[in-house]
Order: sequence, then C-alpha cells, then structure tokens
Amino acid sequence: MNRIFNTFLIKTIGCYINVLSYIFPKMATKLAYKFFSEPRAGKLKPEFMPEILEKATIETVSLKNYNFPIYKWDGNETKILLIHGWESNASRWEPMFPYLQKSGCTILAIDGPAHGLSSGDEFNVPYYAEFINTVFQKYEPQILIGHSIGGSACLYFQHHFSSISLEKMILLGAPSDLEILLNNYAQLLGLNTKVVQLLNTYFFERFNIKTDEFLGEKLASSLVIEGIISHDIDDDVVLFLESKKIASGWKKATFIETKGLGHSMHDKTLYEDIEKYLFTS
Repeated sequence: MNRIFNTFLIKTIGCYINVLSYIFPKMATKLAYKFFSEPRAGKLKPEFMPEILEKATIETVSLKNYNFPIYKWDGNETKILLIHGWESNASRWEPMFPYLQKSGCTILAIDGPAHGLSSGDEFNVPYYAEFINTVFQKYEPQILIGHSIGGSACLYFQHHFSSISLEKMILLGAPSDLEILLNNYAQLLGLNTKVVQLLNTYFFERFNIKTDEFLGEKLASSLVIEGIISHDIDDDVVLFLESKKIASGWKKATFIETKGLGHSMHDKTLYEDIEKYLFTS
C-alpha cells in the first residue's frame, strides 16, 4: 500500500512540475532541480555517530556556503581519501576499513554536500569535487576511492583539478553519463521533454556543463594514473555498462567484474584484491 501511495505521490509531483513548465518555467526548473539534487537520507546527528566515525579525528572545514567534516584515522605517510555515494555518508566504508588499515596508512573520509554532518540540502558533483579538492590541497592523498556517484565526483575532480599527488584511483559501481541520470529521474517523475530541456539549460548556465557531454568515458580519457574500476553485474541502481563506458576511456585501469554484490559492492574478496593492488603492486 505504501509503495502504491509513494508512486502516486511521485507522479503527482511530476505532473505538477509539467504544468508549471508552461506557466512558470523558472519555478518548474527550481522545483525539478530541488527534487533531483536533495538527498532524503544519509544525514548524521553529532549525538548519534556511527562507531567507526567516533574513532576518527574530525575537522570541520568551511567552503563557500558549506561546512563539511574531514574524518582522519592517523597512520603512516600514505594517505587514502574515501568518497561515499548518494544518500550515504563516510560510515559506509566501515566494511573496507580492516583491509585498508593492514598497510598502516592514514585514512581520510568526508561527507558529501547535504550528507552526513555536512551542511546544506543540495548535492551535485561539481560541489563534491570541490570538497575533494579542498582535502587534496590540505593533505595531498596518494589514493582516491569512490563509490557510486562519489566515483563520478572523483573522476570529475581529477579531470578538472589534476592533482599531482594522486597516484591511484578506485571506482566502485560508478555511473558514467549525467544525461542517463537525468533521463532516469525524468522517467521516474513522468516529466515532459520541456522540463528536461529546462534542466539541461540550468546545468549549463549554473555549472557550465552540457549534460550530453558529461560522460565518464570523456572524463576518464584525461587520466594518466593507474587504477581499478569495479562493478557488479547484478547492480540494480547503476547499470553495469556504465562502468564499462568509463573503462573504455581510462586506458590504465584494471576492470574487476563481480556478481551478487548489488550496488553496495561490499565483499571480502573484492577488498582483498584492492588491498593487494594498492599495497603490494
């Protein structure tokens, strides 16, 4: 019953935005973008922190209109930065921690815009990439690991900022094309082509991004570092072929195909393979 109600509510919102697009296009654009960019889960409260994050040193950083935390687990001079995905937070990396900590490295993590302890209610890849760049300017990590849309933010970051400290990057279940994300969103709400075009215009005017040119393959083609791309063939959130697109542009990446992990990609064997790649190769 709840599922039927939620579907009805979503379609009703989409219908309302469609009507607005012909009468008040600016209002329709604002509302459509709000529902696209505002996460409904993943926030944390300081008084109810996951145990793994309580063990970290937490530094709050200000960037433009945002405040966001940098979590730090001290170790040696090798530094890894972890970037979570949509409607998540830095605690999602807890299953991977034992494999990364074997090397004694220093681990860093952040909460993305409007996630975890970060302020705001808007999430987008350009802002997330600026968060990542802020950490790189301060700590100069050598390794970057991103999950889901966090992986896209990692690609966007290195494509635009070209950090000289970055040596290896790991992408797990990352989407490739912004246009696909927008089309899936439009299909979910039942948005008409006028609203989609309004969103395309909005992305270009605000972020200087042409949605049909925001392609993982294109971003990855500028990478000169080595890394791993891994995706599960049973992923029902981001299509397996999305990572294949990224791999076609990133010539120095090793592709690891998994099965049965879903979108989370949490898996002992996969993490052992990543540990071996990062610290013994």
